[in-house]
Amino acid sequence: MRDFSVDHRWLSLNTATVRKQGSLVEIVEACARRGIRAIDPWRDQVASVGLDRAVRAVRDAGLELSGYCRGGMFVADAAHRIEVRDDNRRVIDEAKALGAPCIVLVAGGLPQYSRVGSAASRDIAQARTQVHDGIAEMLEYATQANMPLAIEPLHPAYAADRACVNTTRQALDLCDALDPKRTGMLGVALDVYHIWWDFELMPQITRAGKDRLLAFHVCDWLVPTKDILNDRGMMGDGVIDIKSVRAAVEAQGFAGYSEIEIFSNAWWQKPMDEVLWTCIERHRSVV
Repeated sequence: MRDFSVDHRWLSLNTATVRKQGSLVEIVEACARRGIRAIDPWRDQVASVGLDRAVRAVRDAGLELSGYCRGGMFVADAAHRIEVRDDNRRVIDEAKALGAPCIVLVAGGLPQYSRVGSAASRDIAQARTQVHDGIAEMLEYATQANMPLAIEPLHPAYAADRACVNTTRQALDLCDALDPKRTGMLGVALDVYHIWWDFELMPQITRAGKDRLLAFHVCDWLVPTKDILNDRGMMGDGVIDIKSVRAAVEAQGFAGYSEIEIFSNAWWQKPMDEVLWTCIERHRSVV
């Protein structure tokens, strides 16, 4: 396993971690000043400054990307499925312009929560079928653009409103069904917040292998968790054995960034400098 204790060369900042403290351009500039070499920007933050300006800011700062958040939200009623397809094609175009190595996919839950205006449904089995079909359709366009897609399984608490793909096994089943030849165009983004509890996690990481492990995200699970979406912990403040999960993915050959992604009402209230310095320290001591 790589030694992170001496520097933060392999730290990437998911820009949601400080989304309340500044614009994407300000976040890029702050990362560059502190020697953070990579980011994973969110689409809304890119849109708020404009794609062209975001591309210039990343290039001028000399930063890399560890991913692009996010594509997916595939589940919709019939009236909105063309909208889903077109939106995901735009994600691919944006990621290509930014130089992202992959797009993180959040599958979507039930249609009324995944796509605004969709008719309500309780049929989660149908939602999962739509996710399969939506990824298959997106994969065709992504392959033409040479832009890998990384399915992110989310904690089961999000099954209704955010993602009906909830385990690493589910995500890899989709990969094997849609990309059986392991072309490198379809894999997983593993976020410890969502998967740490899963008794099948370690064998599923082995099953994934190097070619399916496209992104690795870190934060921590607080006890008690006050808000399932916006109360993630800084690494070391919760109960996740982050090093053991990193050791498992690196044992398969993953050698990319450990991306810090913290949705936290508490950390969003702190100055950006304090958050970034804490991320750097915890990346060295805990990740």
